[in-house]
Amino acid sequence: QVRLVESGGGLVQPGGSLRLSCVAVGDIYKHNTMAWYRRAPGQQRELVATITNVGATNYADSVKGRFAISRDNAKNTVYLQMNSLKFEDTATYFCHFPLLGYWGQGTQVTVSS
Repeated sequence: QVRLVESGGGLVQPGGSLRLSCVAVGDIYKHNTMAWYRRAPGQQRELVATITNVGATNYADSVKGRFAISRDNAKNTVYLQMNSLKFEDTATYFCHFPLLGYWGQGTQVTVSS
């Protein structure tokens, strides 16, 4: 069964914005921490942001001030708003549910001029 359904990736120019969405199938997710990871070409997977059940957030230094993770528990959805995008942000982005180790399939973000 599909547990995490991602959308919102695409091709953008430097300085542009994208909003990634991750719809969680089931009600368990709204009570727990969710996370976004990314894997750039030739790089290891890295943690981008986390958000707790009450909305407390943490960010990687590389995205702090530019990205914002949020959630809408009524919609079982977690978002990653990405602003001021740099070509270094080019990566496959994954939604993650740490409690049970669930992953989305990944959505590609490409920043290119």
